[in-house]
Amino acid sequence: MKKRLSIILSLVIATVIIISAFTAIEIYKFPSSLAINNKPFYVGVTYCGDSVDEAKQLIDNVKNYTNLFVLQSGPLMYDVSASKEICDYAIQSGLNVIISGSTNSLGNNLNTILSLAEQWGNHFLGLYFNDEPAGHMLDSPYILLNDNNTSLSISKNSDTIISFANQSGMGLNTISTQYEFGIVSGIITKITTISTTTFHDSPPTVTNITVNGTPMIPDQTVYYPNGTITYSTETTLIYQPNGQVFDENGQVLTNQGNISQFEPYQQVWNLNPLLKYADASNFYVSNLKTALSSIGNQSNVKLYTSDYGLYWFDYAGGYDTVFSEFGWNNSRQMNIALCRGAAISHNKDWGVMITWTYDRTPYLENATQLYDDMKLAYDNGASYVVVFNSDGKSSEILGNDQLNAIKQFWQYTESNSREITLNDRVAYVLPNGYGFGFRGINDSIWGIWHNDNFSDQQHTDVNNALKQYGSKLDVVFNDSSFQSNSNLYSKIIYWNSTVT
Repeated sequence: MKKRLSIILSLVIATVIIISAFTAIEIYKFPSSLAINNKPFYVGVTYCGDSVDEAKQLIDNVKNYTNLFVLQSGPLMYDVSASKEICDYAIQSGLNVIISGSTNSLGNNLNTILSLAEQWGNHFLGLYFNDEPAGHMLDSPYILLNDNNTSLSISKNSDTIISFANQSGMGLNTISTQYEFGIVSGIITKITTISTTTFHDSPPTVTNITVNGTPMIPDQTVYYPNGTITYSTETTLIYQPNGQVFDENGQVLTNQGNISQFEPYQQVWNLNPLLKYADASNFYVSNLKTALSSIGNQSNVKLYTSDYGLYWFDYAGGYDTVFSEFGWNNSRQMNIALCRGAAISHNKDWGVMITWTYDRTPYLENATQLYDDMKLAYDNGASYVVVFNSDGKSSEILGNDQLNAIKQFWQYTESNSREITLNDRVAYVLPNGYGFGFRGINDSIWGIWHNDNFSDQQHTDVNNALKQYGSKLDVVFNDSSFQSNSNLYSKIIYWNSTVT
């Protein structure tokens, strides 16, 4: 028997070794006996309007078949007394509360809100802080990331242009050099700006400052009433991948004079702080940690958000619970696999936010679809199911049919307890930091890089795994969070490529 087992193991090992470099590796593990004990389950709705009376009316409508009320009102975040009145009423009605706010809306109210929350005890679940942070990274044309350890900042100014600015002090002078990288074309625009502050009665000259042998003449001089005078000047060089260098007027500079006075194209390109996908991951997670740390340090309050991609990196940045958004035509099971996998590896909770299917009335899906989505989330292990109840302004969008669907779902949870085991779960492991959106084969990586052959293959492989394993599949990333929890899975499918 032992000899036979040895032969079998040898064959398995040999098979793994000869697998093509572009084929996923499947690793079978002994089933884990770990089961997720029954956790508290929350189902609720959001209120996004600006009326205390409306909020109370919504609470009265849903209090008998929900146990969570999410105050997600931008206007009311500026009115602490109104927020307190609504939350007091929700808790008196037997509900738990999550209160929402962004960096701007909380502001000076943060300490006040957290102090009030102490009065609500365990009924206050936490703060819903900011919205769709990773989704904005994927889709927003305007993103700013700062490296808190250096003076480097990164901004995304369009779908294809990323800018990098690095400031360094030189006495009274500050030199800011910005690089704009056209992700598609590979064209680099290097803008070197020198700004100086002086206290002289007349503007100084900067003829002694040169860039590539060209004197820099002040472009702008500003006079202040206190006698301060500032001036700035800049030079622009455009680098083509073929080695040519142009000025801002399109004149070829490398055809004139000594080409050695310009840095080689590759040298300028290598200054790009986002050369690898892991670089974007590190910047995103670092920025998120900074944004959330001021809250976490003030209280043990749990932090929530909802998102539609890159959930892994929201958890890595400090969120305790991420709601995967069910909406539009996005794959529900794909979102579950990505969000649940991230939550399990980070030892956190996850949930679902059911949001718009349409960008106009009726906005939400019909009652049957709503019930099916809520049931799908529950059966897949979500700890929260929340229905987004807003037209994007201040009006509520839940109709009677949909409220009845929530009531029907509440009854389903009361009669169908769950004991969720992991011993038949499958993990598909992606490269560390690989921020592909997975909303379609043409999705981007981190909103910076366009899809490529590798992302096309991963999209195909993960979708094939979903077809094969369905609700048993989690999608995870190959970092320490997953590695420390890999024993939870009976089968692990690795990609087999070196991206980072």
